[in-house]
Amino acid sequence: MNITRAAIEKDRITAVALIIILFAGLAAYRNMSRAEDPGFIIRTAQVVTVFPGASPERIEMLVTDKLEKVIQEMPELDFVKSDSKTGVSVLLVNIKESYKDMRPIWDDLRRKVDRAAGDLPEDVIGPIVNDEFGDVFGTVITLTGEGFTPAELKDIADEVRDELLLIEEVAKVDLYGAQEERIFVEYNNARLAELGFSPLQMAQILTSRNIIIPGGEVTAGIERIVLEPSGNFETVDDLRRTVISLPGRSEVVYLDDIANIHRGYIDPPRSMLRANGDTALAIAVSLREGGNIIALGENVKATIARLQTVYPIGIEFDFVAFQPDEVDKKVDDFVGNLRQAIIVVVAVMLLFLGLRTGLVVASLIPMAIIMAFLVMSVFKIGLDQVSLASLIIALGLLVDNAIVMVESIMVQMSEGKSAVQASVDSASELRFPLLVASLTTAAAFLPMFLAESTTGEYVAPLFKVVTITLLCSWILGLTMIPWLAVRFVKVKSDPEKRGYDSRFYQRYRRTLIFALKHRALSVALILVVFVIAMTGFGYVPQIFFPRSDKTFFKAEFELPLGTSIERTEDVVAGIGDFIKDELLVGPDRPEGVTSWVSYIGEGGPRFVGAFDPEPPSPNYAFALVNTTSYKPIDDYMARIDSFAFERYPDLTTTLTRVEVGPPIQAPVQVRILGRDSDVIFAIVDRLKQLIQATPGTRNITDDWGRRAKKLLVK
Repeated sequence: MNITRAAIEKDRITAVALIIILFAGLAAYRNMSRAEDPGFIIRTAQVVTVFPGASPERIEMLVTDKLEKVIQEMPELDFVKSDSKTGVSVLLVNIKESYKDMRPIWDDLRRKVDRAAGDLPEDVIGPIVNDEFGDVFGTVITLTGEGFTPAELKDIADEVRDELLLIEEVAKVDLYGAQEERIFVEYNNARLAELGFSPLQMAQILTSRNIIIPGGEVTAGIERIVLEPSGNFETVDDLRRTVISLPGRSEVVYLDDIANIHRGYIDPPRSMLRANGDTALAIAVSLREGGNIIALGENVKATIARLQTVYPIGIEFDFVAFQPDEVDKKVDDFVGNLRQAIIVVVAVMLLFLGLRTGLVVASLIPMAIIMAFLVMSVFKIGLDQVSLASLIIALGLLVDNAIVMVESIMVQMSEGKSAVQASVDSASELRFPLLVASLTTAAAFLPMFLAESTTGEYVAPLFKVVTITLLCSWILGLTMIPWLAVRFVKVKSDPEKRGYDSRFYQRYRRTLIFALKHRALSVALILVVFVIAMTGFGYVPQIFFPRSDKTFFKAEFELPLGTSIERTEDVVAGIGDFIKDELLVGPDRPEGVTSWVSYIGEGGPRFVGAFDPEPPSPNYAFALVNTTSYKPIDDYMARIDSFAFERYPDLTTTLTRVEVGPPIQAPVQVRILGRDSDVIFAIVDRLKQLIQATPGTRNITDDWGRRAKKLLVK
């Protein structure tokens, strides 16, 4: 049976079906996952190995090279990027983009790394495989406390993490900037020599005492009681009261008598964190797969507001990265665009075709979008900036089916046909042309979907959502629109005039006749318009992803290799003072920087999908700066860059907006391979000189950096 005739004649079934689609689509919309970026596969894993005290050459020879050789056995491997620094080896394992299921590949990587671990030196720590390198922590909260010690802040942060993990939408919670505690035993060599005691003997005694020995069990009647003997150190006082037997003497002393014992933090620290210039900790929250980031944001804010009332005065929480607001804004913008599209269509149809016809045509827009939500939920497509952009694009396309169908029905009704027959005949005539038109439009986005790359995965929802929406529009155009047209569209039958004797149609006819009579002139005009259009494309910026409109930017600071983390902290503090004095909002500065957070010695969390955190290094720092508006960000970055260049000449500063799309380190990258490091350095220097001569280039750096000094003791 003809689907259009069935929809008209079985009107009750049609009405029930539309009601079901309406409520099911709205329910699907409420339950759809919401995130800033569409899910795409991160095909990079990080392998970290710590070898304290080893030089980069020894790290390369004894650790990095051995790990690279076993990793290169993997058939799925694209390339390995290694970074051998003093005391640490960091490998980034990149898999070919044609692979989708990463879990078996990461399991194979772990097995190969475990096999190679037996050939590494005994003193190494690791290697540790991190296959969650791509987790995005869209919510970052800083914790500050005036008068609180780092250990006290760490305890509070641990409690906050436990509370946040109870939220259903939360997948992971990581801490950044926490200082690791240590117990220091400081002694005087002369005093130990006087007692005939050595540091090695002291270490052996402490090691043998600080153990947990099982005490067994005692049966008492019907009960079995576990014995737990003391012996391990629970407090610093326990350590101080450790009894030391002096060799060659009958006397004993307390450890406190021959050493100074106190609690402190590792020195130098591995990483530090500053929020608005103050020492702080960061709590990073990750969304579970398929979760709703807006619901996550609401629950996190409610939890932090509750905890703020629990902790004493001085403890402050501040959101320095909050993706839920970005996603919520994009959803609101889409709803606003949907509302505007309906108003525009109704206004145009009201002007040219009348109120009833305008309402019938406009009804297709919300109904097609709601039906698309239902289909998207079936295919596990959530709401993100790509799918929302796809829906906005589809808004201008899906209404065509309704307009063409209603116009055809009205023309045939004006020729004397009944409303039902006009609707059935129009649907039969336009069924395949409208389908081909919809598929042709969708096919324009097909190359993005077929691209075997991370960018292709990122923009794949563009093709999927546009295709789904246009097909939903086509189905409703053959069913709902004719059904509504039969009920509401009224046209006066006038088979003689057919409405073509109006002034508009007469002018249109004369134009067509003139174009047909003067074919050469018509073709020439078309060619001229075509040339003008193609010339105009040269003035359109050629960029695949649009410029970011986020109200924050990122700043990376890199000092020469070998720089201490204390020096890096001083540099970041100086730049922070400049931001506070020159850019921070205040009573006399309504526009400017609202807050910033600096990760010293590490790259921090991946707060957006387009950011790749740098491996830990004492000479590196990363800052995220929030502003009141995105428009003056270029000016802020230029002022910070100028200040850093004048104040710290040895500092490499990279300030950029947060990109849209998959992460990328630089628009142009050149990889140079070789075995002789001196030759590679020479080639790099020549290449940098050539690139610097190219207009528009800046921040020309390499991942080896400048050579650092070292003292070789023989």
